[in-house]
Amino acid sequence: MEFNKLENSIGYVFKNKELLKKALTHTSYAYENKVESNEKLEFLGDSILEFISSKYIYNNYKKLKEGEMTKVRADVVCEKSLHKIASKHNFSDFLYLGKSQKSNEKNVRPAILADSVEAVIAAIYFDSGLEQAERFIVENLKEAIELASSNVGMKDYKTVLQEKLQIHGPVNIKYNIIKEFGPDHDKNFVAEVLCNGKILAEGTGKTKKMAEMEAARKALLNM
Repeated sequence: MEFNKLENSIGYVFKNKELLKKALTHTSYAYENKVESNEKLEFLGDSILEFISSKYIYNNYKKLKEGEMTKVRADVVCEKSLHKIASKHNFSDFLYLGKSQKSNEKNVRPAILADSVEAVIAAIYFDSGLEQAERFIVENLKEAIELASSNVGMKDYKTVLQEKLQIHGPVNIKYNIIKEFGPDHDKNFVAEVLCNGKILAEGTGKTKKMAEMEAARKALLNM
């Protein structure tokens, strides 16, 4: 299998191509062909990923408390996030899968793709050291970390607002997205929060969820 396209995509060229091949070898293929799978690389890659992401969050988000840093890391070091990285770089085109796996699945399972990202991280580490592995991790996770860190401090505003508004009984709380602006790669949203049809506040954010959270925060300030 030619790895040039994958290496160009991830921005790293392996000196030892066998390391990359092993990182992309699923247990189903390894079992059928009596070769080593990527499981051990995945084990190490998981630890490297957690360490580097923790280091990046610690160094770049100094205002976050320990619990908030833990939440941000949990949001980005997860199967969903790693699956996005694998999809971005088309890992599925390069995976070594056994016949049993190919026949049972129409598409590669997200868990398999996520595991392969961790294995590739470890392979980069063995091929060139921690600095290159760190570069790959930071380049692929920094946007997700930025988004998670923006959300972490606002997670309770909607809940707090609901509790305060319902203190004397049930009310109808509703959020609407009333405006979108900016280019597709840098979209902003404006949300309003209403209670029994009355507008309480508006908020702006990079996602619809963030806009709603900001609207709830402003509504609390106005109370």
